[in-house]
Amino acid sequence: MNVIVIGGGIVGVATAYQLRAAGHRVCVVERHATVAQGATWGHSGIVLPTPLDVWFGPTFMSGRRGAASGVISKTGFNGPARAFVRRLATLQDANAFAAQYERLRPLVESAREALADIESRFGLEFEQSDGVLHLVRGNTDWELAQPALDLLRRFEVPHHVLTPAECAEHERAVPADPAFAGGVLFESERTANCPLFVKLLKQVLDTEGGVQFQTGREVTAIRLDNTRAAVELAPREGESARSREVDVISGDAVVLAAGAGSLPLAARLGLRLPLYPLRLHTLTAPIAHEECAPHMTVIDTMKRVVIAPLSQRLRIAGGAVLQAAGLADKPLPEALTEDALALLGEASRDWVPGAAKISAALPWEGLKLLASDGLPAVGNALHPRLFVNAGHGPAGWGLALGSAKVVADLVSGATPAVPPDTLAALRPERLQD
Repeated sequence: MNVIVIGGGIVGVATAYQLRAAGHRVCVVERHATVAQGATWGHSGIVLPTPLDVWFGPTFMSGRRGAASGVISKTGFNGPARAFVRRLATLQDANAFAAQYERLRPLVESAREALADIESRFGLEFEQSDGVLHLVRGNTDWELAQPALDLLRRFEVPHHVLTPAECAEHERAVPADPAFAGGVLFESERTANCPLFVKLLKQVLDTEGGVQFQTGREVTAIRLDNTRAAVELAPREGESARSREVDVISGDAVVLAAGAGSLPLAARLGLRLPLYPLRLHTLTAPIAHEECAPHMTVIDTMKRVVIAPLSQRLRIAGGAVLQAAGLADKPLPEALTEDALALLGEASRDWVPGAAKISAALPWEGLKLLASDGLPAVGNALHPRLFVNAGHGPAGWGLALGSAKVVADLVSGATPAVPPDTLAALRPERLQD
């Protein structure tokens, strides 16, 4: 089959890879001049999420506001924003959280296998590093983390629960004073440079053939009928729309993997995806003092701020801003941006003081989609020739490799390896009012 993939970020390129591996011919359409330029560029580095990383459950927005929760909320929410928060709140119940994570876990393990296969096949180096240390500030927060710790034990995820002194012993950049509640060490979990991985994977696809990349082209509409699928493209920069016919690429199926850009394209087809845009921030800072820099990734668990070492710099990511969805395509007010970046700087000073030169940091701001049930939207939707792969959220960029395998199986008419309960939970048309 000829398959059109809309989006050249981690999700789109991973989908193209899995489709090509399944024997399909693929055309990837990306609006930027090259791949990995949108939300992919702003990933924290966390490869795969544990129960402590996912953006749902007892530790996420549990009765907190503003900087205390790591999510800055803009007042004046509309109905969809309020509904999004209410639905997320239902997963703060320990049993609901456990059930939903159990649905997600097969996708995590599928992604782990897919990434290991790619690394063994091609020997890619994309600044991988082992070791993730979650830190918890207070005793109340520690209690909220217990359902996640229960899941780690239940699924036999290798980890160590540490006292504050043990945290400081394993990661000397972390100060033992002021006091904090403790931490959880994952020695085998990893962080890596997501944009670099995507660019290297594109090079693999360019070399092996079977995948064409149309960059600098924006999809304006999707066409679907009984025999073909197609996408309409906006004029190239400097080209008048009146001077030519509409530029169309045709194929047998379309995969919508364009991040936040997936929402308007789906809406024009009458498909309302169960996803909400969050605005995320990162600071990429040079290391100020080598002796103060962490040798492993450090995470402020409750504030959802990740501090990941990447070569001679630190990637500090988090600072989510939740606002009305209609404001997603408008510039964020300066005050909210300042609040979000201040949250990142504060986490750096608290957990790895002296490590980052924040004054010289490069900021990034972009949209990432999150479902109110915490799971991505993956699968066939609305029409037999339309597939969706979106909404993986801020934690765990490697999840895209697992969901890409699901999409490739579905396009091929094969039964995905994930359990039926997981497949049903990922369905793009769920949560319809």
